[in-house]
Amino acid sequence: PVIPRPCTFPMKLWLLVNSPCVHSVRWDGRGEGLFIDQGLFEQELLGVGLSAAGEEELFKTKNFGSIVRQLNLYGFHKLTVSPASSTVGSRPRPATVGGGTSYADGPLHHFWNPHFRYGRPDLLVKIKRLTKANKEKLDAGLEVTSRLPDDLQY
Repeated sequence: PVIPRPCTFPMKLWLLVNSPCVHSVRWDGRGEGLFIDQGLFEQELLGVGLSAAGEEELFKTKNFGSIVRQLNLYGFHKLTVSPASSTVGSRPRPATVGGGTSYADGPLHHFWNPHFRYGRPDLLVKIKRLTKANKEKLDAGLEVTSRLPDDLQY
């Protein structure tokens, strides 16, 4: 069967954080934010340092900074990672020597968006890219939404 490709950045992120095959992105303990292990993310999803021959690119970049820029454009906010919060989640990370707030692979980043919640794909329609037109609508108090992909329609 052909799996429809996610068309928006938030949808791609949603599929990644909920995939048992992806280890670099996971929910925080409350399911209200996500942790991204930068080093592992670069290897696993951006193909940095690995041969990605034959694999279709999920993102059109190999630069983690571009991913952070997309998160910011879609209204995600970076939170401070505390050692206690980094050890909980739907897929806890393996214990590393010395604990700390990073994986063995690289820094751990914590992002939050009010419409990105565990078990709530219906909220993804409320996450819009912050374009000039959308910013003007928001400033005018208007709602900005998008349509869910057909496979997530209720």
